[in-house]
Amino acid sequence: MAKWYDASLPLKQGMLSFPGDPVFELQQAFQTSAGDAFNLSTLRMGTHTGTHIDPPAHYLVNGQTVDQLPLDTLIGPGIVLDLRSHACIDRCLLERSPLQDFKRILFKTDNSPKLLARQFTPDYVYLTDDGAEFLIERGTILVGIDYLSIEQYGNKGAPVHHRLLGAGVVVVEAVNLALTPPGPCDIFCLPLNIHQGDGAPARVVIRRAESG
Repeated sequence: MAKWYDASLPLKQGMLSFPGDPVFELQQAFQTSAGDAFNLSTLRMGTHTGTHIDPPAHYLVNGQTVDQLPLDTLIGPGIVLDLRSHACIDRCLLERSPLQDFKRILFKTDNSPKLLARQFTPDYVYLTDDGAEFLIERGTILVGIDYLSIEQYGNKGAPVHHRLLGAGVVVVEAVNLALTPPGPCDIFCLPLNIHQGDGAPARVVIRRAESG
């Protein structure tokens, strides 16, 4: 038997956004309640709104854009790693974590409740430089975290993003893991197919084997 978990934030007005990023807006263009034949809305948002993908093009000149990412990177076996009660994710913590051989890793941290709030929290749990280097060394291909950025807030030059994306590691941010239990799973991470996109909102779904 398998159980499915939706690890994506719903896109809605007033949702949490990274400081300075465009906020999500939805406006009805046609409404049956106003006499129109159908309902249709317009959307305004940034490419890094809600649960989203950072491809190399987010920071790197001539880096892969979101539409160029291979599906077999975005879909496959992985692990939701329980790192709650830790202020940051560094090499030492990862070296003693049960990563096994999984190349797709989602970090479940104390960020999860904060992700569902309306107000931005600057002191979220983040990945350190040496933590990023460890992930690269072990051949990680996708890494996600349960807040709006994997990088420490205000980290000048965004070295963690540059390290990961420069090594071809796809970054998934704002993964909603509040109701997802830790452990091995199958990860399905499908961003909008935006031509030459520097990022894209994504639907992230997790499948876990459950004992009968």
